[in-house]
Amino acid sequence: MIKQAAVLLLLASVTIGTHAKGNSLTVSSPDKTISVTVGTDNGMPCYSVVRNSEKIINTSHLGFQLNDGNLDRNMTVVNTTKTSHDDTWTQPWGEDETIRNNYNELRVKYRQRTSPRRQLNIVFRVFDDGVAFRYEIPAQNSLDNFQIMEEKTEYALAHDAQAWSIPSNRTEYFEGIYRRQLLSQKDTMCAPVTIEYAPNLFMALHEAALEDYASINLATVAANSKGVTLQTALTPWRNGVKVYADKQLSSPWRIIIIGETAGDLMLSRMMLNLNEPSKIADTSWIEPGKYIGIWWSIHKKQNTWEMGPNHGATTDNVKRYIDFAAKHNFSGVLAEGWNPGWGQGEKITYLKAYPDFNIEEVCRYALSKGVRFIGHMESWGNAQLIEEEMDSAFAWYHRMGIRAVKTGYVGHLLDGKELAKSQYGIRHYRKVVETAAKYQIMIDNHEPAMPTGIQRTWPNFMTQEGVRGQEYNAWDMRGGNPPAHTVTLPFTRCLAGPTDFTPAIFNFSEVVKGTHPHSTLAKQLGEFVVIYSPLQMAADAIENYEGQPALTFIESCPTTWSKTLVPNGEIGKYVTVARKQRGGDSWFIGSITNEEARTIELPLTFLDEGSTYRAIIYEDAPDADYETNPYAMGIRQVEVTAATTLTLRLARSGGAAIRIEKVAR
Repeated sequence: MIKQAAVLLLLASVTIGTHAKGNSLTVSSPDKTISVTVGTDNGMPCYSVVRNSEKIINTSHLGFQLNDGNLDRNMTVVNTTKTSHDDTWTQPWGEDETIRNNYNELRVKYRQRTSPRRQLNIVFRVFDDGVAFRYEIPAQNSLDNFQIMEEKTEYALAHDAQAWSIPSNRTEYFEGIYRRQLLSQKDTMCAPVTIEYAPNLFMALHEAALEDYASINLATVAANSKGVTLQTALTPWRNGVKVYADKQLSSPWRIIIIGETAGDLMLSRMMLNLNEPSKIADTSWIEPGKYIGIWWSIHKKQNTWEMGPNHGATTDNVKRYIDFAAKHNFSGVLAEGWNPGWGQGEKITYLKAYPDFNIEEVCRYALSKGVRFIGHMESWGNAQLIEEEMDSAFAWYHRMGIRAVKTGYVGHLLDGKELAKSQYGIRHYRKVVETAAKYQIMIDNHEPAMPTGIQRTWPNFMTQEGVRGQEYNAWDMRGGNPPAHTVTLPFTRCLAGPTDFTPAIFNFSEVVKGTHPHSTLAKQLGEFVVIYSPLQMAADAIENYEGQPALTFIESCPTTWSKTLVPNGEIGKYVTVARKQRGGDSWFIGSITNEEARTIELPLTFLDEGSTYRAIIYEDAPDADYETNPYAMGIRQVEVTAATTLTLRLARSGGAAIRIEKVAR
């Protein structure tokens, strides 16, 4: 929904010929802090980036290697167009309710100087918080159906820098630990890549609007005294082709988010702005919320996915969870293992339930309690099965009142042949979300491609995994996630979009010796705010929530917001996130730290001037410690105003969660 009419101003359209960087054109951000220079370098399309008069990206080449030749050589600029755009739009759900979309655009038309004289358009958009560009290969006589063998996009950083990433060739499902290392020493990396370029300059490299294309990876191709150059490495089909195109093509946007602090990267909405507006006219059925489920008990070996004496998804057990959800303000209940296909030799189907699970009765019971059952479709990588059954399954689920489905693809290759983040996988995931929208179904996708902001276009695409999540704290033989993990994710994986990490474990007992959440109880509450997901799961078994005062924070915490702020944070060390409730005056704050205890000073200047508030603070007790005393937590109330500065003392791998409510006078 557009809140303010768009302003689209044609600034210039000229036909020129340029053969060198000296004849190039420049486009700047609306606030003039960032400028991009575009042209050719010895016949190769190129760009460079300057911020506050400092060159941060040197001349970087652009183009493609096609199946029948290159589209990056012997090029000249034949036409350019500049435009400006400024509007504000409203999200049906998200970290902010309204988003300003303000940029200056330069569209450059290239043509080869000699036969076959192919055309290539490159569109640049410069925002106050970064740069984006995409390729357009228009329909032309010299191209019919063609293949991209590699995209030749470069990022020639002016100097080497520390960066956080996960290696693309050793990280299945993106479930890795983000490591800090010089770019010059990195393996090929999954996007996003987060870079500490200077003490007051951070960057993140990713992509937006990934549709019918291959996911990018980033490889270091040169490192010397002039800097370090990264190049895109598209995820291939098994035959080596990166992208199949039919006569014409628009690539995803390549984005460079730029901020003075790491927290600025978290607040960028550039990726969303680069996606198309919603294709769903009526979004009233799309309902963010928090849920519980029969999940942690299975990972902890107390229940099983398959039917048997300890089956989790039985009619009676799920009803028990529904009763708990209704009592404690949860909107949904997930049950994995409700359908055949989990046991040895069983045929998978999403069109019927195990004999001990009456799904229609469960759905009726849930709706009578004001709760919805959440479906689950694990495919073990059998994407074709989901495509064959999803129309019938989604129609059935809709009739029963199911509005959310968690999909899964455990299995190294989709359909035994293609990588999930290849063009093959991207096409599949898009089919699922579009089909789900027809039946008013929201999707939580596990084992996904990395998110790229598609939720703006398809707001039923609620959240995705693509992260080393909480389940590693149940069974990882190496001990689970380290304390720094959840204070690194907000600045890395979470930049790509909503993250189904599944926080809020209250019982740290072990099945595998030494493996449990390496945090305090208060940090688990803080993670519920810090790691954003509009469908947020309180992941523990309900037995571990019974009688716990800490549950009151989760009961009250929304999952969609009118405004988000990042008052402080350092990658891998600590972070504080403050979020304002939609349709109300309350704020919710999460603050978490790594294995080091620290004291955080938190000014509440974001509160309304002249108003009085009550802050309910859930915090580590003085003797709390993630290794020796993880459950020690205190709850206190204090009166606060915009002039108040709260002092938060976080234990080792500890945290705090705060609810701030306006007091009526």
